[in-house]
Amino acid sequence: MARILRGRGGYCFHLNGAFGALLTALGYDVTLHRAGVQGEVEGPGGDHLALTVGLDGERWLVDTGLAGENARATAAARRHLHPGAVYLRDGPVGGGARRLAVHPWPRGAFTAMVFAPEPVELSTFAAEHHRLSTSPESGFVRVLQAQLRDAKGVDMLRGCVLRRIDAEGTYERTIDSADDWYDVLADVFHLNLTDVDAPARAALWQRVHTAHQEWEAAGQRATTL
Repeated sequence: MARILRGRGGYCFHLNGAFGALLTALGYDVTLHRAGVQGEVEGPGGDHLALTVGLDGERWLVDTGLAGENARATAAARRHLHPGAVYLRDGPVGGGARRLAVHPWPRGAFTAMVFAPEPVELSTFAAEHHRLSTSPESGFVRVLQAQLRDAKGVDMLRGCVLRRIDAEGTYERTIDSADDWYDVLADVFHLNLTDVDAPARAALWQRVHTAHQEWEAAGQRATTL
């Protein structure tokens, strides 16, 4: 919660955890669910925190930590809202779990989220949260990522590569200076890191830029084999 209040982003455990706490404080009936983000039809792996909220006698699936839009959890069949919309696949998946699928747009985002119906406590995610935030194998540790959706598409920053994906296609550019990179974080993703001192900002940029150069070099080696 403190991370979000500081104006920082995060992944689902931060975002949906804070959103669930806010909705609960406002008097809503919030249930936490063990979930997983993947493309295969399988049971929830626990790498995602899903929320359902009771409203007017129905339960709604709400999510601030996915590259998709909110979907009504009571839907009995696919509900194609618009390109990039999500729907609940009819019928259970993996022991009664429900599968939230995404229309094949925007490219580069996730294709499905599976969540179990049973309620869980926030502590259920402690071990996976520790792994995702500390393990050298975690994608969140290996690559700096920022992602933000608006009404027309999604902006994605991975390392030094900025992508804009919408109905018109994909626009991509590489950011090659620290000033431009921090401007993108502030202007596109609303992450104004003015509370981070100059040495720390320089160190972060150096880490991200070095990782990008190593990634480019690995790609070049692969193409010459």
